[in-house]
Amino acid sequence: MEEARTSWPLKILVLLLFAFLLVPVLVVIPLSFSGENTLRFPPTSWSLRWYGAIFQNQRIMSGFRISATLATLVTILTLAITLPAAYVIVRLRTRGSEFLYNVFTAPLLLPTIVLGLAILIIFAPLGLLGTFTGIALGHLVLTVPYGIRVTATALAGLAVPVEEAAATLGARPLVVFTRITLPLIAPGLLSAAALSFLVSFDELVITLFLAGPRVSTLPFEMFRHLETRSDPLIAAIAVLMIALTLGAVMIVHRTVGLSKSFAGGR
Repeated sequence: MEEARTSWPLKILVLLLFAFLLVPVLVVIPLSFSGENTLRFPPTSWSLRWYGAIFQNQRIMSGFRISATLATLVTILTLAITLPAAYVIVRLRTRGSEFLYNVFTAPLLLPTIVLGLAILIIFAPLGLLGTFTGIALGHLVLTVPYGIRVTATALAGLAVPVEEAAATLGARPLVVFTRITLPLIAPGLLSAAALSFLVSFDELVITLFLAGPRVSTLPFEMFRHLETRSDPLIAAIAVLMIALTLGAVMIVHRTVGLSKSFAGGR
């Protein structure tokens, strides 16, 4: 009875929170179909002209290609770093496991602008400012903590006796990992990859500290565009980025399920 009395207020609260989060989206989508030359809500005319303008803008398209390439590389590097690190933290359980986990996830405790300034100070003497390598390393500082958390959660949810059974049947550690552990935590790895890609693709603050005239990402070009113009082009790009995010989430959901992806496939 008590659960029935408390469920409705909780549902109402959740609905209000969802409504609060969705309000910006409900404003951006109509703006992207505006036929006017300036941002105005609600639009007085409707058109698809700004979606076509995206593909005619060389800076925006160049930023998109760089962002896609950068996010793909960062995702691969994130998995290459987080998989062995999470395995050491969760499975080996050494004295330094907790310390190692805290080190990997420490960037999540800092405001992004403070983190960006710290990276700028470190990268400047190394000549990494305004380079593709510098931006990739800066994004890794953000994506690795997320990858560690998701991968470690997937490994922690995997029953150890399953691996032990394979070992007792004569399988070597590498065989156990590749044929038992890796397939079972694949949902978690897929989620870590999707999250890392989206975080890198959408990152702006750290990119503002590291980008230059030779290398600039899509969010950086959007920010630069807004400094000089106030047309609905940015709204159209934002809608496409929202669609990209929803597409990534749907791929994870349709492939392995969202609940399984964060619970190690149980």
